[in-house]
Amino acid sequence: MRAHCLQHAPFEGMGTIEAWLRNKGYGITATLLDAGDLLPKAAEVDLLIIMGGPMSVNDEAGFPWLVPEKEFIRGVIDAGIPVLGVCLGAQLIADVMGSQIFPNATSEIGWYPIEPCVHDRPDVFCFPDEATVLHWHGETFDLPQGAVHLARSAACTNQAFQWGPAVIGLQFHLEVTPDVLKAFTVACAAELQPGTFVQTAEQILGVTADHFRAAECLMGTVLDYLHGKGSYA
Repeated sequence: MRAHCLQHAPFEGMGTIEAWLRNKGYGITATLLDAGDLLPKAAEVDLLIIMGGPMSVNDEAGFPWLVPEKEFIRGVIDAGIPVLGVCLGAQLIADVMGSQIFPNATSEIGWYPIEPCVHDRPDVFCFPDEATVLHWHGETFDLPQGAVHLARSAACTNQAFQWGPAVIGLQFHLEVTPDVLKAFTVACAAELQPGTFVQTAEQILGVTADHFRAAECLMGTVLDYLHGKGSYA
């Protein structure tokens, strides 16, 4: 089994996703897009992980590698390969599936709850009734046509969606570890401007270990679901 990660910034790695992949026996490769790495062929991937990043999916002029990256993501989706998108990764999935990505009404940065959306689809992933997760975004997106809305928050309606049997986009970060989160607060310190849904660095870093354990557990549940949709399952 081959997992491939698309990474857009040095400080936004896979976090707890990497440990889950290794425990499942995946071989792991990565494309560091900001470093100019080449993309693999879709046929070389069994599970695609698309991480976050500080740029917008609309910034193709400043980040021209977004163009081939989007083509690659669409090719992987069309091939029926399981895909997980995190934050920018979710926005990239929405973009390649024809949706618009635009500024949210407010930035959402910090630990805030999400709630599951009611739907009548027993074949799609379901979030628990309660979950407090790490958010770090200023943009949002329209749901792709045919997608199932999975989760929302008070600050942002479209927090998670599923398209088809094996493509999930998460606007929030379940993969964070204490070290990853500290790197976020350093690299993106300028984004921590006072706001209704923006916590201070001290608040973000001051959560208990239970927050990280719960996020890792939920991340594992999402990955277990996608793993079960692979051709190797």
